[in-house]
Amino acid sequence: MINQYKFEDGPELRDLFITVDDPESHITAIETFITYRVVTKTTRGEFDSSEYEVRRRYQDFLWLKSKLEEAHPTLIIPPLPEKFIMRGMVERFSDEFIETRRKALHKFLNRIADHPTLTFNEDFKIFLTAQAWELSSHKKQGPGLLSRMGQTVRAVASSVRGAVKNRPEMFTEMNNYMETFSQKINVLDKIAHRIYKEERDYFNEMKEYGPIHTLWSASEEDIADSLKGIASCIERCCRATERRMAGLSEHLLPILHEYVLYSEILMGVLKRRDQIQGELDSKVDALANKKDLFSEEIEKLEDKVERANNALKADWDRWKQNMHWDMRSTFTNVAENNLRYYEECLATWESFLTSQTVDLHVDEDSEDRP
Repeated sequence: MINQYKFEDGPELRDLFITVDDPESHITAIETFITYRVVTKTTRGEFDSSEYEVRRRYQDFLWLKSKLEEAHPTLIIPPLPEKFIMRGMVERFSDEFIETRRKALHKFLNRIADHPTLTFNEDFKIFLTAQAWELSSHKKQGPGLLSRMGQTVRAVASSVRGAVKNRPEMFTEMNNYMETFSQKINVLDKIAHRIYKEERDYFNEMKEYGPIHTLWSASEEDIADSLKGIASCIERCCRATERRMAGLSEHLLPILHEYVLYSEILMGVLKRRDQIQGELDSKVDALANKKDLFSEEIEKLEDKVERANNALKADWDRWKQNMHWDMRSTFTNVAENNLRYYEECLATWESFLTSQTVDLHVDEDSEDRP
């Protein structure tokens, strides 16, 4: 479902196109890793060229995500796939794992490209255009470890429930919505994985029955044709089941898991907004005891809170619109695939049973003749 999102701007207005492809394995003395080709085509004036081609590894994507969160703490940054294996479904560095990650990284970059604010982030531009040595040099210019630790400590301290006294009702409602959403999407994700596992077990069991009936037909001459017909039906149903499983693994599972990650991201965004609000609240309390000492700083914090609130409100509406579109299109796709699956299997067995009925009538007529 890559790029099948509904945005305020139509596709004809897009001026940045990104493709992630061509994974390559690299083996060194200390590690094994995969790089992906990132091809960018653009008509934007701030780019020096209309097309770029670079190679990036997973940790480069992690760096970009952290820089976006640092620059835009109350915007909803798209999720990245986890570094390690998801639910043990595939082995690390297998073709299936690499392709699943490639699709997720492709979606990550295109979600950023389609975002009205993130798309113009300078670190995003550097990620798309800089050669490997240039990107490595740019990374070293980031905040030090102690600075990052300080930010983390402040974020954790501000996330304690009840720390924000003057949270607007709108953000309380958002927080409640996300708590409920997180519970439901996690349940859906678990159910979808259970369905896939049961479908895979069913497929593995069913594909053994075709050869069994074929072998059986060799020793039962009177019903050999019927047994071969059953084997053929089973084989066709196996192929239909395999296509159905592919639909689940390519469409349903990735979308549900992406929104599990989104729920975690949004809870983090709301906590960061509360942190900014908490800073303002503490200064207002201090001002009540020491007049005019913090008045200028409070004005700056009030402006910071207002900008944070406005950014989150705008991104919240956009995220919900995209989420509704993704969920609707995903479950519609699953329903259509299920209909095709059952119609195909039903038609297969109906055709076989009809042929058996005709053969039975032919045999009865031949026996009645003098």
